[in-house]
Amino acid sequence: MNDRIAAISALLKEAGETHHRVYRIVDGEDPDWASWYADWLIRLSELPAQLGTTPVRSELIYALVKLDKDFSASSPSEPWQSFYARALLDHFAEPARVQ
Repeated sequence: MNDRIAAISALLKEAGETHHRVYRIVDGEDPDWASWYADWLIRLSELPAQLGTTPVRSELIYALVKLDKDFSASSPSEPWQSFYARALLDHFAEPARVQ
């Protein structure tokens, strides 16, 4: 699971860097950032493969906004990407199948 958290964390970092480049004229300022991230993560990244499922866009937007609030409120020592990656994997990953 740690490899998947690292991979999702790297995707989130890439999304953040890409978003900042796209919105460079306004220094990354985008009040609807979660919609942009969700679209990019679902359509243009390996997130669905890492999760084992393709999240519904609106649910991913909700999760990203909630994680932003949770991260701000808790001020954890880990980077935001790791915090989000762990939570997204917990929320969206398909449970392991018992054989």
